[in-house]
Amino acid sequence: MSALDINNLQNTFQNAINLSGSAGAVSTSPTQSFMDTLPRRMSTSKHAKVLKPFSTGDMKILLLENVNETAVSIFKEQGYQVEFNKSSLPEDELIKKIEDVHAIGIRSKTKLTSNVLKHAKNLVVIGCFCIGTNQVDLEYATTHGIAVFNSPFSNSRSVAELVIAEIISLARQLGDRSIELHTGTWNKVSNKCWEVRGKTLGIIGYGHIGSQLSVLAEAMGMHVFYYDTVTIMALGTAKQVPTLDELLKKSDFVTCHVPATAETKNMLSAPQFAAMKDGAYVINASRGTVIDIPALVQACKANKIAGAALDVYPNEPGKNGAGAFNDDLNSWTSELVSLPNIILTPHIGGSTEEAQSAIGVEVATSLTKYINEGNSVGSVNFPEVSLRSLDYDQENTVRVLYIHHNVPGVLKTVNNILSNHNIEKQFSDSNGDIAYLMADISSVDQSDIKDIYTQLNETDPKISIRLLY
Repeated sequence: MSALDINNLQNTFQNAINLSGSAGAVSTSPTQSFMDTLPRRMSTSKHAKVLKPFSTGDMKILLLENVNETAVSIFKEQGYQVEFNKSSLPEDELIKKIEDVHAIGIRSKTKLTSNVLKHAKNLVVIGCFCIGTNQVDLEYATTHGIAVFNSPFSNSRSVAELVIAEIISLARQLGDRSIELHTGTWNKVSNKCWEVRGKTLGIIGYGHIGSQLSVLAEAMGMHVFYYDTVTIMALGTAKQVPTLDELLKKSDFVTCHVPATAETKNMLSAPQFAAMKDGAYVINASRGTVIDIPALVQACKANKIAGAALDVYPNEPGKNGAGAFNDDLNSWTSELVSLPNIILTPHIGGSTEEAQSAIGVEVATSLTKYINEGNSVGSVNFPEVSLRSLDYDQENTVRVLYIHHNVPGVLKTVNNILSNHNIEKQFSDSNGDIAYLMADISSVDQSDIKDIYTQLNETDPKISIRLLY
């Protein structure tokens, strides 16, 4: 297995994301940019030492759900064994596949439950090639030493642009007019069709997507209010409001950009629809549990809500195909699809060539850095720990990656085991009940490595260990 070559990886990134031919087609994420500014920990050496794992065999990568080719290329350049699948897998087949892989890459359809993960004997890292990680049992992964990475920013622009398109489409009833003309009906009307200029957009959740949407909406002449649980500096002339109720009362269009949590479940339900302006519009491109869809159906039937655009649903089909979106999946489906001015899309908010290419590079880079160097910067469930790469001239040096329970006395125990060798550099951090220690030690040979591995493996706080040399 070859080590990550920083220069080649940067070239791969530029080539992969430069789809339109312009240098600024896709930008790196804020996390990626931050990582590039860490000279103390990140290697700037052109001669990084090739590290290989001790006692793990060849690195096997399982990629599901048609993960972008940029990721496949990055993994293959590392010499990993890559198995690529265009779709998700049934649980029984997934359990068989995951048994001997060291890394798995998924999108939103694959469910990595504790029942699946308990069969993964060699799994080191999980890559979610999407924003969310709710499809992974993070508690199980964390307590078993499996790092999880995602791409929280790379598709922000794609989602924001979709919402802008839906705002205009709802205001002009474009969905209905298109369906009518496809069936031969000419229905040229202006009644209750509006310009969006001068209208008010209410954004629930002013994160990376919400803030980008804010800028785009203002450029079209809209007034923007936003509600968030934390105080966030506004972009442009947008204004933060203190309560959700105030946002609902002020807004002609309400759009949701929040995670799926217990607090956001059915965040918009009958009381919230009642508080909105008559003839307002609702958009959800965040998570399917955020909107109470039966309540939305009733609000639309009562003409309280003039239209809605939904890209996400409580239950979504596991694969593409005719008839997949039906009442067996969600009991209200038939009623929803019969309503006028309802735009329904199959979870495509981030499904653009630019976004998927950038996501492929970002997540594959994070996984490769973790596999090759132990770098956990950007992990959603691990402490963020990294050390600069070893140089070629640093012979007889081993990198210790020790994931353990966050209990007193661990550093003393580990350093006693390493005390016969020179500890060149060491970094440790904790996150709740889990802690992660990295150390580079020199003056070791093959027998020393085996002895260190055995001793660390026998320590009580150990969750998992890897040695790279």
